[in-house]
Amino acid sequence: MLREVFGRETPKGRRIGESWELADLPQDKSIIANGKFTGQTLESLIRKFPKEITGLEGLPLPFPLLLKFLDCGEVLSIQVHPDEATCKRLGRGNFKAECWYIVKAKPGAIIYNGLKEGVTKEQFSKAIKEGKVEQTLRKIEVKAGQCYYLPAGTPHALGAGLLIAEIETPSDTTFRIFDWHRVDESGKPRPLHINEALESIHFDSTDDNIPVRTTGRLVESRFFNVDKGHQKPNSEALISAGQMKTVIFLSGSGTITGAGNVVEFKAGQTVLIPAAYQGVLRFSAETEYLTVTT
Repeated sequence: MLREVFGRETPKGRRIGESWELADLPQDKSIIANGKFTGQTLESLIRKFPKEITGLEGLPLPFPLLLKFLDCGEVLSIQVHPDEATCKRLGRGNFKAECWYIVKAKPGAIIYNGLKEGVTKEQFSKAIKEGKVEQTLRKIEVKAGQCYYLPAGTPHALGAGLLIAEIETPSDTTFRIFDWHRVDESGKPRPLHINEALESIHFDSTDDNIPVRTTGRLVESRFFNVDKGHQKPNSEALISAGQMKTVIFLSGSGTITGAGNVVEFKAGQTVLIPAAYQGVLRFSAETEYLTVTT
């Protein structure tokens, strides 16, 4: 759906399930795309201008966000991300909290989000052995425009027929629990991380009343906040200095004007606006977007 919704060019003959939009991990670093710093990494620029970019004193590295689009042609593996205490206890990995914004959903598309009420660690372990993990999880039919926050320690999976904007803390630590009996071209399954997953899951957190938000402040957490904006054609929005913002454009088009430069944007693009930047967003078409702050 990356091609159909956002017009992305993807390699022919290859299935592309992820597009990393903004990253500062050891093996994957975003590159500045325009202006006099074109070609430099985000990390190198933050080292030179930490306060101007992040608005914070000191050197706030790694960059506090990892942003992706996920194009789910089939159901993804059931997995969990550890929290800070679990990483320390295991002596490995980095914690991860994340949220999913549903950009597009085919009819009947579902997600798995957390444990059903009352599921214990023993019951979950038994379900793993019997290949019935999905029966222990909340199965939720979703629609475009909904947003779900997934704290660390939440077992989860994305179903088929979804295009997702995923906003998360900067970690690629994932413990895979169940992969639907899939094997690769050589007939081998992907590795699972059962012991680590059982250590990571919060079995005491099974609230069935998960808030599902579609407008305004979608997520408020100690790691990041996500707000949804909607602008009509030929409207404007001022950009004030003082706080770094990352904007994910879900639809529409327009320009960002400031500091003597004009940058065009369109649906499917992610733009980092430094804390020191002042300017204006001008919308040439009806536009929906997510603003992420930390």
